[in-house]
Amino acid sequence: MKKNGQFAAGRPTGGVPTVSYHPTPGRPPGLEVLDLPGLAARAEERERPLTAPVRPAFHLVVAVRGGRLVCAVDFTTYTLGAGDWLWVWPGQVLQFPDGPGASADVTAGSGTGADATAGPGADADATVLVFPTGFPSAATDALIRDGEHAPYRLITPDPARQAALLRLLDALVAEHAGLGDLTLEAYVETLRDLLAVILVRLVHLADPRRRTRGAGREPFDRFRRAVEEDFGRTHRVEDYAARLGYSPRTLTRATRAALGVGAKRYIDDRVLLEAKRLLIHTALPPAVIGERIGFGYPTVFSAFFRQHTGMTPTEFRSQTKP
Repeated sequence: MKKNGQFAAGRPTGGVPTVSYHPTPGRPPGLEVLDLPGLAARAEERERPLTAPVRPAFHLVVAVRGGRLVCAVDFTTYTLGAGDWLWVWPGQVLQFPDGPGASADVTAGSGTGADATAGPGADADATVLVFPTGFPSAATDALIRDGEHAPYRLITPDPARQAALLRLLDALVAEHAGLGDLTLEAYVETLRDLLAVILVRLVHLADPRRRTRGAGREPFDRFRRAVEEDFGRTHRVEDYAARLGYSPRTLTRATRAALGVGAKRYIDDRVLLEAKRLLIHTALPPAVIGERIGFGYPTVFSAFFRQHTGMTPTEFRSQTKP
């Protein structure tokens, strides 16, 4: 089940911290397979507890096998039960509001009478896959990259698909534990291939209507990367078109073909997302936030935010306080 939620942890005074990918010492880089206690331990080692909002610079795929787990991604709080999968993409704001073990029944309002002191996910059994963007092959990346724009992170396969995915996951867990059984090259490729099947299946389950796209996809892919790099400096389609060597019309057509919205809407949505992240997860003044995301004057930022949300930045922040 899913609901729009607020975050329990206090807001830091600076930006939301980015957590980079680091492999476990003694293991080849590329894929980490963890349980929830292992994920919590890794977070504590980095002095970034799971209760605090962070931006992972890597993918996390959480597969819940049993129990319940509460997880917040950007502005949605998800309650995961057995059979649910959650895919967090690099750069999204991730938080386990009460740690890897909070009373999900209480948070979700399920009315099951669960002990409110048990803490969210105290009974959760989950496998967490952690991998950097460069680990999947280029072919797999081309097949899954649309998943970054999925409207919701939660995926609940039907029983047949879930059984198939769990067989793949069990095989991946077993192969991950078999370091030394194969040459290093064979070991890494085995993990990469098993992970690829899981990821491709999850992307298609998240949006089964997605269209197959070929070479015409390149303008949008370049535009998307450019926006990610420069949305804090410019919000003009014309600027990105000039930088990339396309016409504004070409970028608009490419973006509409990929996502169903125009290029300007895509830029505005990315700017708005960053504004909301900083308003919720930091104590920065709205004027400073506006400057960070490319607005020269606080009044212009406020007008932009009100146009897209119906609220001023200050009103939005006050409504999302715990």
